[in-house]
Amino acid sequence: MNFYALRFNLYLLLAVALLAGCQTNKKDKNTASLRFYMESRAQTATSGETVTVLRSHPVVVTVTHEPVLTEANIIAATLLETPGGFAIEVKFDETGTWILEQYSSANPGRHFAIFSQWTEKGKDSRWIAAPMISHRIATGVISFTPDTSREEAKQIVTGLNNMAKQIAKGQMKL
Repeated sequence: MNFYALRFNLYLLLAVALLAGCQTNKKDKNTASLRFYMESRAQTATSGETVTVLRSHPVVVTVTHEPVLTEANIIAATLLETPGGFAIEVKFDETGTWILEQYSSANPGRHFAIFSQWTEKGKDSRWIAAPMISHRIATGVISFTPDTSREEAKQIVTGLNNMAKQIAKGQMKL
């Protein structure tokens, strides 16, 4: 009996070691979406959808049905420290830079409405910002203050960077 008990303990030890060694960091696998919609001035029913952005001081914006930029255009995201709190900075790829420049130069005074989902749960998604376009953005980089907690902003940034890595490696189908 001692022989079988010893073999069982050895198998149990190997199983525990393999399971412990094969665990992946789920944080490295999380992805996030970030969609930029353009404010629409037309007041017809087919021109767009009316959304409420920001929770404390809501801004009502009518946006186009389709996003002009998505997470597929993002190269990197950064959480910036600002004097009043924090901001998210997003750097776009070449196509995203062209689109951002085109829309920002053609629509001064309008808003980008930004929607994000940072976990698989539906409750972790909402309209997080509506920055006003004040000038042409030719650098491919945009910063905005999100209507999120710092932890949610960290999840968004981590998820966007994970998504960008997967897209760069060809692991993500768009």
